[in-house]
Amino acid sequence: MAAVDNAKVLEQEREIQKNYWMEHSADLTVEAMMLDSKASDLDKEERPEVLSLLPPYEGKSVIELGAGIGRFTGELAQKAGHLLAMDFIESAIKKNEEINGHYKNVEFRCADVTSPDLDVPEGSVDLIFSNWLLMYLSDEEVENLAERMVKWLKVGGFIFFRESCFHQSGDSKRKYNPTHYREPRFYTKIFKECQTTDGSGNSFELSLVGCKCIGAYVRNKKNQNQICWTWQKVSSQDDRGFQQFLDTVQYKCTGILRYERVFGSGYVSTGGIETTKEFVAKLDLKPGQRVLDVGCGIGGGDFYMAENFDVEVVGIDLSVNMISLALERAIGLNCSVEFEVADCTTKTYPDNSFDVIYSRDTILHIQDKPSLFKSFFKWLKPGGTVLISDYCKSSGTPTAEFASYIKQRGYDLHDVEEYGQMLSNAGFKEVIAEDRTEQFLQVLQRELDVLEKEKDEFINDFSEEDYNDIVNGWKAKLIRSSSGEQTWGLFIAKKNKE
Repeated sequence: MAAVDNAKVLEQEREIQKNYWMEHSADLTVEAMMLDSKASDLDKEERPEVLSLLPPYEGKSVIELGAGIGRFTGELAQKAGHLLAMDFIESAIKKNEEINGHYKNVEFRCADVTSPDLDVPEGSVDLIFSNWLLMYLSDEEVENLAERMVKWLKVGGFIFFRESCFHQSGDSKRKYNPTHYREPRFYTKIFKECQTTDGSGNSFELSLVGCKCIGAYVRNKKNQNQICWTWQKVSSQDDRGFQQFLDTVQYKCTGILRYERVFGSGYVSTGGIETTKEFVAKLDLKPGQRVLDVGCGIGGGDFYMAENFDVEVVGIDLSVNMISLALERAIGLNCSVEFEVADCTTKTYPDNSFDVIYSRDTILHIQDKPSLFKSFFKWLKPGGTVLISDYCKSSGTPTAEFASYIKQRGYDLHDVEEYGQMLSNAGFKEVIAEDRTEQFLQVLQRELDVLEKEKDEFINDFSEEDYNDIVNGWKAKLIRSSSGEQTWGLFIAKKNKE
């Protein structure tokens, strides 16, 4: 009986969504498809950005789900070997065919992606693309479609999708709005947990390649709710490496939130807002400048810079959980900050992209710092500044206990002078390398005092185990830093003006 009732609910959902889109597809314009009066202007900036995020698909098999009138179809057709464009509104897919039918590699199909009769052979597709589709499906429909998409993909193939999260973006008037404005972590969880098995018993799943805000919406609307994901089908035996460690061990959501309790709202780095204000004051930020925050955490420093200095900030972090929380914190702030799940060691930006590169207690995770600093140098504009705070160590041989701690965390630590020299070697001038261990000790003690004073509240919100972990960790850092074994450095350097 429950199965019958559930089927009826899903059927009603599809009918509501179909009626909604039949109403908004009446004039078959870009404005109608994007549900925004400024769609034409947005499209000029947003469409190239979305296309630039796609993995290579030249000559490959591509499916476009929810293709509409073909805003992306023509672009995809120019590179794809074969493109199947699907939409469940017949008038929209017919309009798409009128516009893009001259591409002989495109098949146009009126079909509902939730239909069990949808005929896509398993292991036949290189790229599945959708733009604003999943938010028009129920939770159960999203889950079912995700499982089917994994089956359709070839091993090594990709899924790219973009959704509106949290709240509405477009300003079109609507009598009713059945759209599901979900939190990004909903989609991340659904796709991360997808698994499929082939006829030989081999297991496959999805690995997150990238997740970010659409920058066009951040720049034009101060809106971080347009989120896109790229996933790749991989063998379940493949090593997911450091990112998986961060999100399942060191930076689980509860772990991040307990760090935030210690550092202050929005922060997961030493000193929270206090050290942020002090260090940002050294940057002489000007309105309109671009800042890259490497290891942005949950975004507190980025919001501070954008709101107080009217700069544009790009925050990147390898932790999916960090970025998910940062996006949630961005709701309603109306500032120019965009976030992306990205590995700074493989990420690329055009030369001379940023006025400032800022990083707080993050680069200790990076083994090849010289290469990263060379990238920083290229990404900075002439006259640009890099500011880094980071864990360091004394120049002597670490004790067995400290060596074990470094190994367990996967840190790569250097003494302050050596760290500064690496920046000089990368081409930076006016390098300042300051040992800030005394400040570090003061901050640690202050944070520990507050934590112990608010013990009951902390345990009530988290657990006694969480409390003991944090307290013991802070005490251990105090001992190591007091002995001079663990240090904390502040590094500021310039790229010469040309």
